[in-house]
Amino acid sequence: MSNAKCSVEPARRVQGVSEYYFSKKLREVAALRAAGRDIISLGIGGPDRPPQEAVVDVLCRESRRPDTHSYQPYVGIAELRQAFAAWYGRHYGVALDPATEIQPLIGSKEGILHISLAFLNRGDGVLVPNPGYPTYTSVSRLAEAEIFTYDLDAEHGWQPDFEALERMPLDRIKLMWVNYPNMPTGARATRETYERLVDFGRRHNIVICNDNPYSFILNDRPESILSVDGAKEICIELNSLSKSHNMAGWRVGMLASNSRFVEWVLRVKSNIDSGMFRPLQLAAVEALGADDEWYAEVNRVYAGRRRVAERIMDALGCEYDPLQVGLFLWGRVPASEIDAAHLADKLLYGADVFVTPGFVFGSNGNNYIRISLCATRERMEEALDRIVKMKNKI
Repeated sequence: MSNAKCSVEPARRVQGVSEYYFSKKLREVAALRAAGRDIISLGIGGPDRPPQEAVVDVLCRESRRPDTHSYQPYVGIAELRQAFAAWYGRHYGVALDPATEIQPLIGSKEGILHISLAFLNRGDGVLVPNPGYPTYTSVSRLAEAEIFTYDLDAEHGWQPDFEALERMPLDRIKLMWVNYPNMPTGARATRETYERLVDFGRRHNIVICNDNPYSFILNDRPESILSVDGAKEICIELNSLSKSHNMAGWRVGMLASNSRFVEWVLRVKSNIDSGMFRPLQLAAVEALGADDEWYAEVNRVYAGRRRVAERIMDALGCEYDPLQVGLFLWGRVPASEIDAAHLADKLLYGADVFVTPGFVFGSNGNNYIRISLCATRERMEEALDRIVKMKNKI
C-alpha cells in the first residue's frame, strides 16, 4: 500500500462559501438540548402549524393510488401551473400564462440557484442587498459571479437608494436580488420602489429578481413586482407555499416571468432535478385554492405572537418599527450592548432563548436581532419571562 498522502482539494467555488449559519447554530442548540437544557428557539422562520386538513387529505388520498408514483414533468403538472396562475390573478392582480410564464420549483430556494446559473457567467456582477438573505450571496459565489452589495438602512425605510445604485459599475452587472416584503427587516416595498426597480432594470438590462414568500404574513396588501407595467420583460418573481400555507417542509415554490426567461431557467432545472411527486402537486393545488379565512386565521395566530415578540424587544431595550410585516420582528439593540451577536449569545446561554443576530444577513445587521414568530405564544411568553428574570439578575 502506498504511503503517499492524498491532497484532494474542493473546487474553488466550494472554498468560497461556508456552511449555512443556521445549519451550524442548530447543531449548537441541539448539543445544549442533549445536555438537558430546554432551549426556546425564536431563530428559525419555519412555520410550526400544519397546513389545511384538506391539503393533507389530498396528499394521503393521491399517494395511495397505484398509478401516481412515476416521474413527473419538469414543468409541473398543468393543474398546478393553472392553480398558481389563478392565485396570482386573485391575490396580486397579475395575469400569468400557466403554460409559459410559470415554473414550479422544489421550494423557491432552489430557484435562486437555477436563476443564477441561467443568467450569470463567471465574473458577471450581481447586486445583493445588505442586509439580505444569505443564500443570495452564497449562490452567487457558487456561480462564480462578482458580488456587489447595495445598502439598505432604516433611514431609507430599508428601500434601495437608487442614486447610489446609479453610481455602481452597472455595465458589469446582470442580476439584482430584491426581497419584499423584506427579510430580515419586515419592510414593505412601496409601489414607487417596484416601479423604480422595473425602470432601473429595463434601462440597464439588469434582471430584477424579487423573492416574495412573505407577502401574506401580517400584511393586508399582498403585492407583486409583476403588477408593474413592463415588469415581465425584465423581472422574475419567486414565491412559495412555505410561509403562506404552513408547508415549509413540503418544498413547493414557483417562479414567474416572461416565457423566454422561464425557458432559460428550465434548461438548468431539467438538468439538475426532476418533477415533484404528483400527489404533492395536487395537494398544493388544494392549498392554493384557500379562501380568505385561511389567511385571516393564520394572521390571527401570528398577530398574537407578534405582540409577545414586541414585549421581548421592549424588555431588551431594542428599538423596532411597529409597521413591520412578515414572519419576524427586527429590532436594533441598545447602545449598552457590544453588538447583536453578543446579545444573542447572552440570551442563548443566560436565558436558554435562541434569537438570530443580524450580522448573519450582512454588516448592516450587526446591531440588530431578529425574533421569529414560529413558536407557540405560550413558549414565547416563557421566553419573555426567562429574559426578564435574566435581566433582573444583572
